[in-house]
Amino acid sequence: MKLLKQLLLTAAFGAAVASAVPAFADGKPTIKIGYVEGWDDSVATSNVAAQVIETKLGYPVKLVPVAAGGMWGGVARGDLDATLSAWLPATHAAYWEQYKSKVVDLGANFNDAKIGLVVPADAKATSIADLESQKDAFGGRIVGIDAGAGVMKKADDAIKAYNLSLQLMPSSGSAMTAELARDMHANKPIVVTGWAPHWMFAKWKLKFLDDPKKVFGGAEHVDNVINPELEKKAPQVVAFLKKFQWKPGENESIMLAVQGGAKPDDAAKTWVSAHGDRVAAWTADAK
Repeated sequence: MKLLKQLLLTAAFGAAVASAVPAFADGKPTIKIGYVEGWDDSVATSNVAAQVIETKLGYPVKLVPVAAGGMWGGVARGDLDATLSAWLPATHAAYWEQYKSKVVDLGANFNDAKIGLVVPADAKATSIADLESQKDAFGGRIVGIDAGAGVMKKADDAIKAYNLSLQLMPSSGSAMTAELARDMHANKPIVVTGWAPHWMFAKWKLKFLDDPKKVFGGAEHVDNVINPELEKKAPQVVAFLKKFQWKPGENESIMLAVQGGAKPDDAAKTWVSAHGDRVAAWTADAK
């Protein structure tokens, strides 16, 4: 009787554990998605996609934090199956030229994306060209993010194109927004490297500086880029990624939730469970 009771308890514990994790179909491979940890939109989009792929399509997902160059190279080599953070045509133009023969672009998950220099909405400066005459007000510097980011390369180009003597200060996405928060609270002028979509535009009144020389390019899109082998490895995932596209404001709500303290996977779970119609549309061809 004691042995039977122990066996029953073990079986019950195993059933409880099984019910606590997603039920993946036997033999389905793990999908590895590369994202940039300091990019809030990359974190939000990748976590939502992971939730959909796991809970609706039955594939386990591993999210892999990498730098932008490692993200593109990883997908090209097959170390990663996909990235949902490809900024084109300008921001990641160099990566696209380097790897375009080894990856497949499935299309945009976000349209009307933009990069540039961002200031408080009430700042006197309206154009990048205005920064030189107002450099003292801005502390003689532009607060940036990680040095290898596309927006940082373009910011360096802008400094040369507009003959600016402001210093570009590399940091990280979180450090940049922390400094932005302090200066906005103190009502101090600040200029940062920025991009949309980003939760900071929902939290504060900000504006992009005009870029008449088009150093930062025009409107961009954020694309889903995969390794060609993913079509054979997980055709359902590819079918989903072809239809996975945000409507305006959707991913900003997830970014704001994370910025407010929610864990990225929890924020993604909440959004997915509350938007069954959107998820059903995305996965309609993946069943």
